Amino acid sequence: MQDLGNTQYYKVENEPETKVKTVLDTVYEALTEKGYNPVNQIVGYIMSGDPTYITSYKNARSLIMKVERDELVEELLREYIKQNWQ
Repeated sequence: MQDLGNTQYYKVENEPETKVKTVLDTVYEALTEKGYNPVNQIVGYIMSGDPTYITSYKNARSLIMKVERDELVEELLREYIKQNWQ
């Protein structure tokens, strides 16, 4: 029988933090494999927030929705600057 007079603890494991670069790589690959133009589709998603721009193939849609759209833009800009000004 449990002692209900004391506080019970329950630990929930946190889901590992999703890296934005990994998300973009996975989504890009999934869109390419399905025959879509990945740049157009990702831009459409970032601009509108409509997840249907992203295929559900390889769980890409669920994955991209775990990342804030502004984080996607930041990562893309960071990589662009790194490639062009360093």
